[in-house]
Parts: sequence; structure tokens; C-alpha cells
Amino acid sequence: MYWSQVIQRVNKWGGQLWEQVVLRSGVVTIGVLVLLVLSLAIGWRAHTRGRFARLKAEFREKDARHEVEIPRPGGQEAFTLERSPIDEGSAPEFLSATLLPGRGLNVLQITAMLPHKGVVSLLDSPSVEEAAKVMDGTGVDANGGASLAFGAAIEAPWSGNLFGSPGDKVLTTRWNGTEIRVPAERRGEEAVATGGLLLNRQGTAAKTHVMPDGGEGEAVYDAGDFDGMWPSKMRIKSVVQLSGRSLDMKIVATNTGGQPQPVGIGWRPRFALLSKDRSNIRLRLPSVTKEEIRDRRSGLPTGRLISVEESKEDFSAITGKELGEEGLDDTFVHLRQAPLDSGPVMELWDSENNFGLRITMLSASIKAIHVSAPADGKSIVLEPRFNYDDPFGTEWSKDEKSGMTILQPGDSVQWQIRLEIYGPARPSPSM
Repeated sequence: MYWSQVIQRVNKWGGQLWEQVVLRSGVVTIGVLVLLVLSLAIGWRAHTRGRFARLKAEFREKDARHEVEIPRPGGQEAFTLERSPIDEGSAPEFLSATLLPGRGLNVLQITAMLPHKGVVSLLDSPSVEEAAKVMDGTGVDANGGASLAFGAAIEAPWSGNLFGSPGDKVLTTRWNGTEIRVPAERRGEEAVATGGLLLNRQGTAAKTHVMPDGGEGEAVYDAGDFDGMWPSKMRIKSVVQLSGRSLDMKIVATNTGGQPQPVGIGWRPRFALLSKDRSNIRLRLPSVTKEEIRDRRSGLPTGRLISVEESKEDFSAITGKELGEEGLDDTFVHLRQAPLDSGPVMELWDSENNFGLRITMLSASIKAIHVSAPADGKSIVLEPRFNYDDPFGTEWSKDEKSGMTILQPGDSVQWQIRLEIYGPARPSPSM
């Protein structure tokens, strides 16, 4: 009897608890609603699952259509050193430098801000996209020749022209009894190889660094013996540093092999002449002595050096001289340094656009500069380099060093220049 009373009270309390806690609180209603929403969601998902899948596929297809392929001249992605202008257009300043590690660290483009002119491209070059199309390794670019047609190519293990006995698209020359065979072209009766063997080389390593007023890019080339074409193995490290007023370049070549070897280094910037009137361009060169050549077609030197002092080809005055209408294509040697300069200096002044470019050669090993400015052209090449043309040629006397540096195993040599930009408001010791 007592046990049945206990059961009745428990049932009564349970009923009261259900009524007060569940029915009156709305929990049942909420639960019903939750179950209803879940049922609808499951149904809707089943209904639209195919549509969502189709929509995602459409998005992926659209992204694929709009994905832009990154241009890679020479098989490696270009990188750009950039900075923001700080003078608000009151003075010329560099803004960027685009480098191609897949093409021997060719400086493809340099941009600058000019007062009353805006942003300009200082080098005669196409875009990175167009450069990648041209630098395809075929035809005239089979050995990197496209690198010499625009931008600013680095030349090694020789710079300028190398001459030798012609063969099937090669030439043969000798250095210290060692035979050297390199790719070449025919110019009349002569076989000529131009610009060295670095033009189409990919970097072993490449990187950039951000700096307070610009940036730095570097690339390393473990070139070995250049596929058997050079007497010993070589490692080349090139560094380009950009700031508002200057672009510094340093190239270090190291003999990593077991035999001595000759080294010539050069840089071939092709500057755009922004002024269409060449009479507005003034040029200053640190020499009045140039190579005599046998003919313009081949460019083969005779071994004689001639003076151009007080002639129409004399650009040695401290204020420079008008470029004029006649073309130039000569290699100047016996470089001279003015008292206030840090080394021999070349300058290019554009009076129409009120800015100048100055190249200071900071390495004593730079013995020659080549100047190329076609009369009907829109650009000028100012090429500082170690060696004369045809540095292994027998035409040079023993007393006339041809500029090649001889590296013993483990030794290094440095090529270094500074490119500066300036305006008329900035005092210049040179022009």
C-alpha cells in the first residue's frame, strides 16, 4: 500500500514538472520549429546541390580564363626595385629598375620622375611581356643576341667585339696558347662574337632587398667554363642598388676553376633620347683617344689609337658638346679623371627636359667605353667596360694593354659604376 502511494506521488510530481517546465516554457514549440527548419534545409540542399556544383565550376572556369600568365624572360620571373618620389616633382629622381635574372641580370628598364614631365622610361626597351616574346632563344636570340638590342645587358667573360678565325657559326681565337671557340656571326670576311656568354644565362640564385630609399637586387651565375668555351670556371655575382638619386652596379667575377683565365666585364645601357632634337643633347666623354678600325661593317681594330682632340668627335670638354646630327660608333680608351670626380665620367644632358645622367666608373679596371648613337636613331649606348675590342688580337702591341684582367684560381675582380640623375638646380662638378 505504501509503495503504491509513493508511485502515485512521483507520477503526480512528474506531470506537474512537465507542464511547468516544458509545456508552459515553449520548449516543445521551439523543438518543433527546429525540426521543421532542419527538414527544409535538408530538402533545399538536396534540391540545389547540383546547381551549386555547376556554379562553382563556372567560377573556376572564369578564373582560369582571366588568369594572367607571368612573363619569364629567359625562364625566370623579372623583379622590379621600386621607390616612391619624395621631392614632389621638384627635382629628377629614379623611381624603379626592372631586372631580368634569367638573362644575365639585364636591366630591362629604369624609370624616373622629371619635373613638368612626369614619369619617363630612361632606357629604349619594350615591356617585360614583349621582351619575353623576343627573348625566345631562337634565331638572332640563339645565343642571347636579343639582350643587346634593348635594355642594359651585362657582358662577360668579355665585353664588346671578339674576333677570330671563322667556322660554322663559331670563331676560334687563342689566349696564352689555349684555344677559345665561341658562337659568332659573319661580318663581311670577319667572324665576330659580341657581348660575351652571359646574355642568355639563368641565375643560380636571385633575390631582392627592400631599403629605406629604394631596393637592391642581386643574382649569382655559376657559369662554370661556359659549356667548355672558356679556359677555366667562373662565378659571377651582380648587384644593382636603386635610390632616389643613383643606381649603383657592382659585378664580381671569381675564378672557381683550377686554371688561369682572362676576364672582361661591361654594361651596355641603351638610353632613350627623350628629346627628338639631337641638338638638345650634350655628351661628355672622359677621353680624346679612340680605336682606329679597318671598316665600319666589321669594326675590326687596326691596333692603332688615334686622337680626336679638337675634332668633331671631341666630347671631352667639362661642359660636354652637342651630340649633333652625325652618328657615333667608336670605342674610346685611355680614360681620364677630372680633379673633382670619383673616377672617369660620362654625362648626357637633355636641355629640353632639364635633366642629366652621369656614369662614374669606380673601378680602375674599366679601361674603355663604347659609344653608339646612330644619326637616325632614338637612343645612345654608353658602355663602360674592361677591355678593348678584339682583346686577344695580335694587332695590339705588347705595350698597349687590351684591358682583359687575368684571374688566377681563387682570385676575383670587381667592375663597379654609379649612374646618377640630376637637374639644373642641383650643383654639378662636371657639367
